[in-house]
Amino acid sequence: MTVWDRPEPPTHPVPLDRERIVAAAIALADEGGLEAVSVRKVAARLDAGPMRLYRYISTKEELFDLMVDEVQAEILPEEPPGDWREALRVLAHRTRQAALRHEWLADLLGGRPALGPNGLAVSEATLAAFDGLADIDTTMRAVETVSAYFIGSIRREIANLRAEHATGLSKHDWQRAHGPHLTRILATGRFPALAKAVYDGTDVDAETSFATGLDWVLDAVATKLTRPSV
Repeated sequence: MTVWDRPEPPTHPVPLDRERIVAAAIALADEGGLEAVSVRKVAARLDAGPMRLYRYISTKEELFDLMVDEVQAEILPEEPPGDWREALRVLAHRTRQAALRHEWLADLLGGRPALGPNGLAVSEATLAAFDGLADIDTTMRAVETVSAYFIGSIRREIANLRAEHATGLSKHDWQRAHGPHLTRILATGRFPALAKAVYDGTDVDAETSFATGLDWVLDAVATKLTRPSV
């Protein structure tokens, strides 16, 4: 029996339920990452005994599943997408926005499908936008391809943000600090393509880079979509 199927125990003697447990766990993760989340720490945040929480969740992995599903509610489209491109674009951008609010989410993206009610609703809204447009295998590859792009992009962006937090150096501070070393290396002429990218390339912000790459991937997916034969 999964955590989604298992009924909650009585709330006495102290009011407690999975909603409060998950909210406390998310608050801890927002403050200190997933490493800050444990049954003991969540129990302390709720002023409850750790063993009592095990009546609601069996493992920390179940707690993570509940946390992800709670954030999936932030990703769920507010209204049905108009077409498949909008569905995938909304999924990508809302996932990125959720990860920027909850950096720990980047560590739990991908892998096995989310089976909580909100995660299933997100999947349904996304897949439904392809109805009648392509066979199910093509649809699944399209969703997987776009998901692979935005999950990788989100993880890279979050990794950069964590580096800024850890070092105290912004992107431009880091570039200035390492600029002399890179300038000396490029002056050797051994890396002409890299030199062109450094000196001639346009520096764009993370959101612009994300949106541009997403549009390119969606354009590529569009070439593979054909209506199923009848």
